Amino acid sequence: MNNSASLKHIVIAGGGTAGWMAAATLGNIFSASDTQITLIESSQIGTIGVGEATIPPFIAVIESLGIDLVDFIQHTQSSFKWGIQFVDWHTRGQSYFHPFGTLGQSIDGHDFFQCWLKSQTSDHPLPLMAHSKEAALAEHGAFFKPHEAANTPLASAQFALHVDASLVVKYLKRFAMAKGVRHIDAKIAQVKTHPSGDIAALQLDNGQQIEGDFFIDCTGFGGLLIEQTLASGYHDWRMFLPCNKAVTVPTAVSQPLNPFTIATARDAGWTWKIPLQHRTGNGYVFADDFCDDQQALDCLLSSVEEAPLDEPRFIPFRTGVRKQPWKANCLALGLAQGFLEPLESTAIHLVSKSLALFVRMFPSAGNNDILRNEFNRRVQQDYEEIRDFLILHYCETQRDDTDFWRWCQHDMPIPDSLQHKLAFFRHAGGLIPGVETLFQPTSWYAVFNGMGVQPQGYNPTLDALDAERLNLSLQRGAQGIAALAAQQPSHADFLRTYCPAHPPDTLTK
Repeated sequence: MNNSASLKHIVIAGGGTAGWMAAATLGNIFSASDTQITLIESSQIGTIGVGEATIPPFIAVIESLGIDLVDFIQHTQSSFKWGIQFVDWHTRGQSYFHPFGTLGQSIDGHDFFQCWLKSQTSDHPLPLMAHSKEAALAEHGAFFKPHEAANTPLASAQFALHVDASLVVKYLKRFAMAKGVRHIDAKIAQVKTHPSGDIAALQLDNGQQIEGDFFIDCTGFGGLLIEQTLASGYHDWRMFLPCNKAVTVPTAVSQPLNPFTIATARDAGWTWKIPLQHRTGNGYVFADDFCDDQQALDCLLSSVEEAPLDEPRFIPFRTGVRKQPWKANCLALGLAQGFLEPLESTAIHLVSKSLALFVRMFPSAGNNDILRNEFNRRVQQDYEEIRDFLILHYCETQRDDTDFWRWCQHDMPIPDSLQHKLAFFRHAGGLIPGVETLFQPTSWYAVFNGMGVQPQGYNPTLDALDAERLNLSLQRGAQGIAALAAQQPSHADFLRTYCPAHPPDTLTK
């Protein structure tokens, strides 16, 4: 097969998490080839730092690069995450947990969730999260020893990481450059195009002109290449998700060091609390139609328990996705591709999944319309799935104590795709099967249940099971999970023993 049409030079515009993830991924793939990867960023331009909480697929991404997970955790001062605790979303004073992993096990071939629904008609029903390994470990503030959990139900527990985005960038930068990625510190002064419309080169403020066969836009919300040059267009979803600003502030290490993120509903949005080994990340995502900047800042500062370590920072954003994330010979990643509020920690995942999809559909120097169209369709589908899942956290609220929550309860438009999911679940207590969906049944069931969405009943085939035996099986399973979780070391003790954080400056040595 003739490879003469392969790409010889891929240029990444912009650094940050998205840029250096792209550089690490492509640098790893092409390290032994003659394909050159160049990343251009300016040290004079700050980065937003996409996401400080991740979801389980991120672990696989790190390991697929051949990176030692313990080394990564130590150098990025990461902590572990079993899921997210949602406080005050359905009603004030109520909270629920969205765990990773799966819930229970099938019983005599019957779907576990349907078994649980049937058990709710008994005299002593157990809460749904009693059947989640991750929820039990989170409740105990614990992390398990993987080598000791091999033959127990904990072996299949799924975790993610809380990370310091700036340290992740440094780590991936070092990794990528060791793989041969070329790094240029300069500002992009001009984007030059071919008569065909493809991007030809980037003119830098230092006089250099960097030509390339393919370009990856990681220039943030502005989308210097994908939007300002190629006019991709943007699907604006503010009508569905009204939050359009965030204010953030890091604080000292929180105690206890919880192995989960906390998302607390506030008057005009929600605050996050993300515990790391060396500090705590905090932020308030809000809708400025219902709250001004000073009110948001006052709310955030009054909600933090530890001393601030830096000045608060405001970040405006526009929820949505590019109409063509891959257009001509340019792929947009990260904020240049789109943005969905970080309620379910999906920002870094969208970067890594887009990269994985791009690698699977990797272009040649010829016509790539078929690949490009399918890529764009799939990315759109991914964003719509996450958009719908985020809307579910708002639209089923029973809160009516502020204008924001009254709008969510009564006026928030619900996409047809989510209305269909809600109607199907209320009727059948199940989910419509999807193709490569990010949020698996556990996620939907956790939020449906936490937000008070109840099906009208369980699958009638469950009546073939003996009710007493079914309840006993569920009770034993829950007791086993609780007993195992109680035996595990605390999250803080596990980190101190097995992966204590290294000082941040060790990456430069």
